[in-house]
Amino acid sequence: MSKESIQEVVRNSLEKYFKDLGEQQPSNVYDMVVATVEKPILEAVMARAAGNQSQAAEMLGINRNTLRKKLQQHGLI
Repeated sequence: MSKESIQEVVRNSLEKYFKDLGEQQPSNVYDMVVATVEKPILEAVMARAAGNQSQAAEMLGINRNTLRKKLQQHGLI
């Protein structure tokens, strides 16, 4: 899946979310999207790195300690 395809999926999902809200005002959209996509990103990268946190952190472009914190937050370790 290309970067553009992922962006399109997110865009389409948000459009559907806004449509489903109807007249209600959305709130905390950024946090909602990040929370929704962060766990599957971590799962996929950790699988690709065969559980190696240092390699996964490098792939994600984040510090290993940050990765560990995020893995703990999502119950992945």
